[in-house]
Amino acid sequence: MPELPQVPLTLEGSNVLHQIFRFDWTAWKKLPLDERTAISEEFSGLLARWEAGNTEPNGHPNQSALFSQIGHKGDLVLIHFRDSLEDLNRVELELAQTRLYPFLQQTSSYLSVVELGLYESSEKIYAQLAEKGLEPGTPEWNAGAGEATARTFASLSSRLFPAIPPAKYLCFYPMDRKRGEQVNWYTEPMADRRAMMH
Repeated sequence: MPELPQVPLTLEGSNVLHQIFRFDWTAWKKLPLDERTAISEEFSGLLARWEAGNTEPNGHPNQSALFSQIGHKGDLVLIHFRDSLEDLNRVELELAQTRLYPFLQQTSSYLSVVELGLYESSEKIYAQLAEKGLEPGTPEWNAGAGEATARTFASLSSRLFPAIPPAKYLCFYPMDRKRGEQVNWYTEPMADRRAMMH
């Protein structure tokens, strides 16, 4: 029996952009009230469209949401879920063309992908493919793994392409696995990584 891969199969979903802004209150307060009102209405219309997202049946939500930032890193957080990096770039450019944008000073951003690591499923799929006599890395192996993950992908679509919940608060953490010489996530056996992820 061939040595089975130690890398789990993964499923990728929404591309996600978090934008953190500081708001230039000093410049904002210098504007006449009618101009502030017009700018606010323009942005509110854009945000309402982004919040509604994709309304087509069986489509991914592709929504955005705005949150007030607590702490010193900024005043506002915009979070965007989209199907592609190109779609995220369009959102960035659309925001940059608003009259509100000159009052937003971006302090940070995070770009990520919703990803599900199939640790348990991978071990089973790899064992089944090996029992059929397939060798890891061959076109036949890859096709078999692709077929198995396609079924899982369909069943986990709502987790891969989530809707933004109507929650009052947003909390997220950027997860980065160490790759150093002494402590390297990817050199740990897959069973140990699976246990840690649980």
